[in-house]
Amino acid sequence: MRGIPLCMAFLILAAPAWASGGGGGGFTPPVWTIGPFVGILLSIALFPLLAHHFWERHYPKISAAWLVLAIILMYLSVPADVSFAEAYGARFFVTSEEYIAFIVLLGSLFVISGGVYISGDLNGSPTVNTVIILIGTLLASVIGTTGAAMLLVRPIIRANASREYQSHVVLFFIFLVCNIGGSLTPIGDPPLFLGFLKGIPFQWTLVLTPHWAFTVAIVLVGFYLLDRYLYRREGLTATAPQGPREPIRVHGSVNFLLLLGVVALVIMSGVLHFETVIPVGDLGTLHIPALLRDGGLLVLAAISLAITSKHIRQSNNFNFEPILEVAYLFVGIFTCMIPALMLLNARGGELGLDSPASYFWATGILSAFLDNAPTYLTFLATAMGSLGLEQAVEMTQDPDAAAILKGISVGAVFMGALTYIGNGPNFMVKAIAEGSGVRMPSFFGYLLYSTVVLLPVFVLVTIVFF
Repeated sequence: MRGIPLCMAFLILAAPAWASGGGGGGFTPPVWTIGPFVGILLSIALFPLLAHHFWERHYPKISAAWLVLAIILMYLSVPADVSFAEAYGARFFVTSEEYIAFIVLLGSLFVISGGVYISGDLNGSPTVNTVIILIGTLLASVIGTTGAAMLLVRPIIRANASREYQSHVVLFFIFLVCNIGGSLTPIGDPPLFLGFLKGIPFQWTLVLTPHWAFTVAIVLVGFYLLDRYLYRREGLTATAPQGPREPIRVHGSVNFLLLLGVVALVIMSGVLHFETVIPVGDLGTLHIPALLRDGGLLVLAAISLAITSKHIRQSNNFNFEPILEVAYLFVGIFTCMIPALMLLNARGGELGLDSPASYFWATGILSAFLDNAPTYLTFLATAMGSLGLEQAVEMTQDPDAAAILKGISVGAVFMGALTYIGNGPNFMVKAIAEGSGVRMPSFFGYLLYSTVVLLPVFVLVTIVFF
């Protein structure tokens, strides 16, 4: 917990942008303002590879340095006749809201799921691994990709602790449980939840079931075949136990009720509507359902910490380092990507997007490097503008518009799996795996692996569905 004040200090560095002011007045940042965003991405990619120990000790300071430089460049980019608040204030306000909601949701799920310990002798055979990943993929749309990932990542790591080849299990876990699995409900992944808040019906995402089933089947079968090959290469076919030698038990099961509470709060925040809002200058408004949701999530996390046995968390090797790493790095990413998102909002219509397939790839590729939630909203707005629609719900009522919405939705959720930073749970699973002794690929190593495995599947998705 010692790192949380430092993380909040990062947010305070952006305070000058939260003064009263307008929403930008048509201001578009120059391209050079995205330099810090490129810089922080390269830092995440290269420092762990070239200066691993330095990165481990100083990554919060590196993230803070890029954040400060981003704000300085944004100040320098503002014309003399426009105030900083007018140019960037509204975007900073929205970004701070998104970051706080993002980290509160991830943090609460991390704490609550860390109070569930699955004991027993799980054998990391190809069949067992495939079943665990399938269960996580199904749960991802019920308790969210973060909830499913945090619930099952430790058991699957323990099941494979004695194996020579482990990293591929975690990588496919990230592909399916942390990303693709969350396609079927707005609870599953943040982009779909934001679409729900914009007025897209809760049940609409079920139309993505064919895309989900097709992709999950291919990737899961591919994992099973690869894992079986590596399992046999380790010489484990004949000597491995055929099943658990000790009964599998779930400890801390009261936390499942708290996970259901998380789901209920998320749904509530999208269903409840209050006429009263809390204005924050000219920057925007705070909505009471969102405040109730975030406050409720913090209460549920506190309850989990209070009622869960310390022995359970010790058995899970639970500590706050993974969520703090996400908090430190993503506050820098969220801030540095502000100019990139503003450029995308201003010039997205110039990308020449005119088909579901083009929206699928544009949304997907950018979601892999930008946060997939605002990227989803940007392309949703671009599509609505090009189609002359005023309400997001209208995207579901016309077949052509619905096809584009499918492309945006599937691209944002699926291609978040292409990089460690494409979706918050990716980085958390990586941190937990490394903390458990699993040697995970570097940023570029992961990108190469995901490109080889997933891009051919996404090409097939394009051919079949778009």
